[in-house]
Amino acid sequence: MVDVVAAPRQAKTDASLRTLAGISTAHWVSHFHFTVPPMLFPFLKEQLGVDYLELGFALTVFAVISALTQAPMGYLADHIGARKVLLVGLALGGFALIMLGVHLSYSWLIASAVLLGLANSVYHPADYAILSAHIDEAHMGRAFSIHTFAGFFGGAVAPAIVAALVATIGGYGALIVAGAVGPLVALLLVVIGIPDASAADRKVDGMRAPQQSIITPAIIVLTIFFMLLNLSNAGIGNFGVVALMTGYGASFSSANIALTAFLGASAIGVLAGGFLADRTRRHGQVAAVCFAINAAIVFVIAAINLPSLLLMAAMTTAGFLGGVIAPSRDMLVRDAAPPGAAGRAFGIVTTGFTLGGIVSPLLFGWIMDRNWPQWVFGASVVFMILTVLLALVTDRSPRARSEAPDARLMHP
Repeated sequence: MVDVVAAPRQAKTDASLRTLAGISTAHWVSHFHFTVPPMLFPFLKEQLGVDYLELGFALTVFAVISALTQAPMGYLADHIGARKVLLVGLALGGFALIMLGVHLSYSWLIASAVLLGLANSVYHPADYAILSAHIDEAHMGRAFSIHTFAGFFGGAVAPAIVAALVATIGGYGALIVAGAVGPLVALLLVVIGIPDASAADRKVDGMRAPQQSIITPAIIVLTIFFMLLNLSNAGIGNFGVVALMTGYGASFSSANIALTAFLGASAIGVLAGGFLADRTRRHGQVAAVCFAINAAIVFVIAAINLPSLLLMAAMTTAGFLGGVIAPSRDMLVRDAAPPGAAGRAFGIVTTGFTLGGIVSPLLFGWIMDRNWPQWVFGASVVFMILTVLLALVTDRSPRARSEAPDARLMHP
């Protein structure tokens, strides 16, 4: 009898782990792919005879396309199937880099940026729809944290991988090989049998889940919440080194070490946050408490010229707490999404994150142009306080899932 019960349970666990590994690998590819072009800017500048402004325009095109297509991709994920959308995204991102390596020109660089933006808009809606449908509720926070960490890791290793490829096979070959990773991972997902998730498949009590409006007050607030999260961290991540050097007299090495500690601790915090998210339903309060402490720490960094060791400790703690809230952030979106609408919900709120990515370089660049380096950290504190307030607004009593079966629980 024990074996009869244990075998299906083990099979379900194995399927969940396989799904999590596959989806996390796809998320690794997404961050790897959009990090490749900036790593090749010196090569692209020399080969194309353009300046950095023109190269930067390609990144702006990528960000704008990604922002505009997040929500539509979420709709497609919910209606035609998240797996199909994800596989197309992997192949499309790979095609963009391969074709740039084969036909290197500025026009192809812009076209590649458009295709990479389209591909990038696929991952969050499709990934979260599949994870929400096929991961056990008790492990959802940890699954989200592993998924997020995989993306961080993809961006972190991209510079080393691209440098090794350029040194061995040159810039053209680096583009082609980096692009080939996309379709290869798509093939891997097909081979291991990644499951699908779509609104048409979701049922509650044996009946198809009714269509509900996705544009709810909670989703709107969460979209703003995601934008503020990006604005809270982007200034430190993108301008922290120059701000520390200009405004606080930090050396280049100490400023870079402090930023590395901030980013590395953030990745570790994401994994820790997954365990925390699985042990509470008060995800808004978790985010609020972590970011309130974070705001206090960053305010100290902004107001006081800290010694190197204290600066590193403060940046490490701030990065860790910023990472801890990521799984709780994702759980807030999942809880706010109507049944069968996880793809659309994550597509819409991720648009806010992308919009923050468009605004933040302009805002913090303007701050540095005014020679206000302290306000790189000061403005981050303001955005953190606003994020805390919105996190408390989005928090609500946990739903009694045991009383009402949720269509987003383990999908057979």
